[in-house]
Amino acid sequence: MKIAIAQLDYHIGNIEGNLKKMLEAVSAAREQGADIVCFGELAVCGYPPRDFLEFEDFIDQCNQSIESLRQASKGIAIAVGAPTRNPVRAGKDLYNSAYFLFEGEVLGIQHKALLPTYDIFDEYRYFEPAKKFQTVSFKGKKIALSICEDIWNVGNENPLYTVCPLDEMMWERPDFILNLSASPFSYDHAEWRIHTVRVNVNQYRIPMFYTNGVGAQTDIIFDGGSLVMSGDGKVFDEMPYFEEGLRVYDLEEVLAGGRSNEQPKDKIKMIHDALVMGIRDYFRKLGFSKAIIGLSGGIDSAVTTVLAVRALGKENVRVLLMPSQFSTGHSVDDARVLAENLGIQYDIIPIKPMYDAFENTLQPLFQGMPFNVTEENIQARVRGILLMAMSNKFGNILLNTTNKSEMAVGYGTLYGDLCGGIAVLGDVYKTEVYKLAHYLNETGAGIPENSIIKPPSAELRPGQKDSDSLPPYDILDPLLFQYIECRKGPDELIAMGFDEALVRRVLRLANINEFKREQAPPVLRVSNKAFGMGRRLPIVGKYLS
Repeated sequence: MKIAIAQLDYHIGNIEGNLKKMLEAVSAAREQGADIVCFGELAVCGYPPRDFLEFEDFIDQCNQSIESLRQASKGIAIAVGAPTRNPVRAGKDLYNSAYFLFEGEVLGIQHKALLPTYDIFDEYRYFEPAKKFQTVSFKGKKIALSICEDIWNVGNENPLYTVCPLDEMMWERPDFILNLSASPFSYDHAEWRIHTVRVNVNQYRIPMFYTNGVGAQTDIIFDGGSLVMSGDGKVFDEMPYFEEGLRVYDLEEVLAGGRSNEQPKDKIKMIHDALVMGIRDYFRKLGFSKAIIGLSGGIDSAVTTVLAVRALGKENVRVLLMPSQFSTGHSVDDARVLAENLGIQYDIIPIKPMYDAFENTLQPLFQGMPFNVTEENIQARVRGILLMAMSNKFGNILLNTTNKSEMAVGYGTLYGDLCGGIAVLGDVYKTEVYKLAHYLNETGAGIPENSIIKPPSAELRPGQKDSDSLPPYDILDPLLFQYIECRKGPDELIAMGFDEALVRRVLRLANINEFKREQAPPVLRVSNKAFGMGRRLPIVGKYLS
């Protein structure tokens, strides 16, 4: 028996487009002699469809797609994920299901039992959990058909659920496991994914074919890395990251085991690849092609610009250099040099005349009051107006350049430098941005050295540096990581050795600026705790503030 894994980039709601991709993969798998071709979780509609699932017409279209795949299953079985209606008028209206189709028939449907409601997941909002489990018989083999989370409750010290679906199938003595997944990327998730598959394989002593999706769905990125693990707990094969692909495996070879083939997992490279894919899919799936960026000469805008060029092509990226009276000459020079190195269009628009117009207009109201953050924010908002004007006039979507450190403590101006369609670096701490910059230059980016080594500054007043308002990033970032990713409270952080006054100050900044993050663009998720859907805190709350 030969089993094909189709690792595809689905498009949420583009049911016709997803079907076309899958039918092409079915044909390719059939030509390569596959007996089964496997697609991902909710592949028919894309994952996560969220409240699209509440539309009857949406479910009807999904059913029509399954009908087309059923008719295409001549000579080859198709395992595919789709929402299905719950025929019982009790509980949720839908199941998250895996179909097994062959020769125009539905040989089996297994519903998902473990419905995650943590981090970015909210599946119990829509789906009823499965209560029945059975294998699928196909060509003399018994197959344990499962969906994503249903394998993640094995081997945990503190299980999230009270049932392990595969346990319920083992009495039928299946020969192997098919798992249809939509497993989002974070820079440390690939290792944990392999660990989870291995724990299942070691427990049940049978191979697993694990199919993951690839591609970005707004803020959520799927990295691929579909894998086959033989019964000896070795990774028989791991498919590439951030690429579509189809591979066919001989079950007898997998059962024999003894082979190991894993992909390398360098953190910074994976973050780079994820961000490039995130930008590319955001534009492609929304029907956009061109981006605009405010290029300041600093490291954040430089890294964002290089990533945009790699995602969209240099002909589709335009930058504005918007110096003020406080901008240093080398900042403008650094920005110009990078634009020329990349071969992208750039325009220089000094903002002093516009800033002066605002200042003169407000002078009667501000008379006798000192220069402060108000005047700094006016500069940022003038730049935001210019960038959005270019976006409106030419159709270039604005990319936001704010990093996670700044977003965490509110070091950004609403309706100014927090503008944009997507926040490229909003889940990348400043210290990681430096590492990304070095990686980009190692791979030919041409970011000027001065943009990397100079002290970071917003240049909104004479001699301004980020360190005037914030702790050094090599101190701030570890503290933020422990608070945001690890959910450590103030007493725990102080016990870890962080200065008490610093802890109180930083946590207060992080919490009182939740209102800014609620209004910021969606953030490309590369960690296990990004701002946005995966971190839901009240705007008006007392805890730690």
